[in-house]
Amino acid sequence: VQLVESGGGLVQAGGSLRLSCAASGRTFNMGWFRQAPGKEREFVAAIAWSDRTYYSDSVKGRFSISRDNAKNTLYLQMNSLKPEDTGIYYCAAKKDWLPSTSGHAYDYWGQGTLVTVSS
Repeated sequence: VQLVESGGGLVQAGGSLRLSCAASGRTFNMGWFRQAPGKEREFVAAIAWSDRTYYSDSVKGRFSISRDNAKNTLYLQMNSLKPEDTGIYYCAAKKDWLPSTSGHAYDYWGQGTLVTVSS
């Protein structure tokens, strides 16, 4: 499965962005992760095959993960963006049926898309 992210860019604090991740095939469990400069990669959001969603505490209430199975596309709607949301955002997919918030559990990764939030 190949994953291609899009939708990153520069936005002012308080603004919104919508990231997309196009998958070359059907996937069951998918997630978004991000890596800020000088920091380790961290979990942002995940959606299970059942459409149950999971969020990190830092984005809960501001970000929303969703998917369009007909288009094999994953989305991340990001509202009320903060400068600390700046980073490279990666889409990831798992081969099995178990959802996870751990990056180590994911089998496929996109190349990432840069999100920069200015203060």
